[in-house]
Amino acid sequence: MAKKDILGTAPDDPVAAKWQVVRDMDANLIDTALVEAANANPALRALFPLVSHGSLQFSRCTRFPWSQDLPSIFPHGERHFRVLGLHEPRGSGREQIGGAVTADEAVELVASHLPPGCGPALDGTPDDLESLSRVE
Repeated sequence: MAKKDILGTAPDDPVAAKWQVVRDMDANLIDTALVEAANANPALRALFPLVSHGSLQFSRCTRFPWSQDLPSIFPHGERHFRVLGLHEPRGSGREQIGGAVTADEAVELVASHLPPGCGPALDGTPDDLESLSRVE
């Protein structure tokens, strides 16, 4: 059996360990209802979560630099969120997918805009990932 780390997760599961860190964050850093909604979604729970300026972002890999090719959720007013594609390969870099939605709706928008086969997150860098190709 794998040795457990301080978070109580197997040290060979960086995705689960990072989700625990994010779930333990203070509400002034990230909306806790959003985190719990995202963690409850199996597709998002398989990805590596990142928090920056109140946003919840996702990576297909666990090591820097992150994959930066999946939709992200940003706060948008009181208890509402917007979903953006920050690093779309053929877009402006800030494609709005949906806005002024609840945490649950934002999670569903992200999950429905994930490219096929993008999870689970790989313990590595973007160089270790195969290129995503969107079905257009």
